[in-house]
Amino acid sequence: MKDIKMVDLQRQYLRMQDEINQGIQEVIDTTTFINGPAVQKFQKNLENYLDVKHVIPCANGTDALQVALMALNLQQGDEIITPSFTFVATVEVIELLKLKPVFIDVDPDTFIIKAEDIEKAITPKTKVILPVHLFGQSADMENIMKLAKKHNIFVLEDNCQAIGSDVHFSDGTSKKSGTIGHIGCTSFFPSKNLGCYGDGGAIFTNDDTLAKDMKSIVNHGMVVKYYHDKIGVNSRLDTIQAAILDVKLRHLDEFSKSRRKAAEFYNAKLGSHLKLKIPYQNSHSTHVFHQYTLIAVRFNRDELISYLQTKDIPAMIYYPVPLHLQVAYEHLGYKKGDLPITEELSKNVFSLPMHTELTENELTYICNSVIEFLNK
Repeated sequence: MKDIKMVDLQRQYLRMQDEINQGIQEVIDTTTFINGPAVQKFQKNLENYLDVKHVIPCANGTDALQVALMALNLQQGDEIITPSFTFVATVEVIELLKLKPVFIDVDPDTFIIKAEDIEKAITPKTKVILPVHLFGQSADMENIMKLAKKHNIFVLEDNCQAIGSDVHFSDGTSKKSGTIGHIGCTSFFPSKNLGCYGDGGAIFTNDDTLAKDMKSIVNHGMVVKYYHDKIGVNSRLDTIQAAILDVKLRHLDEFSKSRRKAAEFYNAKLGSHLKLKIPYQNSHSTHVFHQYTLIAVRFNRDELISYLQTKDIPAMIYYPVPLHLQVAYEHLGYKKGDLPITEELSKNVFSLPMHTELTENELTYICNSVIEFLNK
């Protein structure tokens, strides 16, 4: 059996090798390495795929979040409601801009913040709700948007792990995750569902004014070259990365289907075991399984991970220490016990390999190895 990886980018590349190589070669042949035609082409194709008016490519997902917040003209100390159970970039940019993250607990099944908990945390200083569409499925955006409208609050979607997911509404319509709030952001880090071969990111919006501001901000605050109307940053999507992403975008729905198929296999093999809680599928969005994350029930997940390593099976923990308990955020005043669900999840979640190239033999071997450990 080939080496099992958490994410197998090599086999995925081999599937699209000719297309990707051609895209890269075209950039090299034209030497348009910065803001070349491939960037504009990918931008338009992603706008069409997401059915959103504006896509603003940028250098990475962290920049996407920061630029989005910069465009909202927030004031120092303004509050942003967000989960603690997420990757640090979500909160890092809030702190860098001297804003205040307000952490709330997550749903124990989906690992995502809920509208009712958001409303309890709203104060006169609340200016933004920042839901994270964690592990591949969306927050309840219909109710979050109703809440935002009621309190006149911006919604910034962290869609770095759920691109391609469809969000369903009570009237029977659907929209792509990341396109429902005032702004959405994504990362094209190589391991993402739509990933490049380096760093990359993008911002989405249907608001013309916000789009104009963000296009300026990512380019040193310029609209006209050498005329700076506002403070900006240097955050561009590399042209070669755009060419790679444009190829992979054509396969994104196929990628999602492969991930769901792997998840269904895991569910069938592991779902009945009393010591495991398999990923919960909510009713308001499709799941694109950026990660396949389970909860260990009454056993030590670290011992399982060590056992799987002896079988040459990787497993990961996302995330072992919630952000409200990280040393970098001690100054916010949170303490152990403040977010009990988040803290319990951090002790018990673990993720099995999830990518587009998993074979049935590999999945069988992984599942059998997990069951062997649990039945010891």
